Amino acid sequence: MTIQEQIQEYIYSQPEKKRKDMQELHQLILEIMPECKLWFLDGKNSENKTVSNPNIGYGLYTLKYADGKTRDFYQIGMSANTTGISVYIMNISDKTHLSETYGQKIGKASVTGYCIKFKALKDINIEILKAALLDGLKE
Repeated sequence: MTIQEQIQEYIYSQPEKKRKDMQELHQLILEIMPECKLWFLDGKNSENKTVSNPNIGYGLYTLKYADGKTRDFYQIGMSANTTGISVYIMNISDKTHLSETYGQKIGKASVTGYCIKFKALKDINIEILKAALLDGLKE
């Protein structure tokens, strides 16, 4: 199965409202990053144990660990969670930037150092989310 097929299967496996929101978000991110590398992480580790929710990734970013090791990862990620959707913006080094810049403006969402979590797209300001995504592509 191709990455695009895995992504579509994952999105279509969600309940209807979440599926529609995730499809809309997927299209929005692809409009912002039309030529990006696509990722699909099934949430399982090398022993096939579930360690996270499956997630879709967009773009290419080099993660740097404290021990000096690096690995390729996505710049922007999206995942369904038990209550809604999480959007990950990995490329922002200042871990207070997202919450300070977008937390008060985005609507009903929880904003942390690299994650924006919300129940449904209707609960947030899409233009503010788009600005946060674009911000994550700058660094």
